[in-house]
Amino acid sequence: MPHALPPLHDGHAPITLQQLFRDALYAFEEWDKELSEPLVTFEERVIPISVAFEALRDCTDIVPRNIVGSVTDRLTKPWAGEGPLDEMQFSTAARVMAVLVRKHHLAIGSLSPAPTIAAAETAAPRS
Repeated sequence: MPHALPPLHDGHAPITLQQLFRDALYAFEEWDKELSEPLVTFEERVIPISVAFEALRDCTDIVPRNIVGSVTDRLTKPWAGEGPLDEMQFSTAARVMAVLVRKHHLAIGSLSPAPTIAAAETAAPRS
């Protein structure tokens, strides 16, 4: 059975996975409190945004600056990275977004557990 999302290679994500993160971030920004968790499409598979964020939890690639702002705008404390240019890795951004998804679920009263990558792998391809 093919995997729903490609694996990281030595901590690096394929560009398609980085683009999926961006799409998930944009979907999060549009998430209405009355709606269920937004979905994004990856290679004809529809997955929840939480699965997209989870896929990059261990990614050491640097997040492009235009995406960093979308993540840091949601933090309650100012962002200060450890790199020489205060760069943010996808792993940090993914963890922040995963927490924000869980908070959003709590705010709208959704008590169902967050989907996992394994659950997405068993999802049927979208036709």
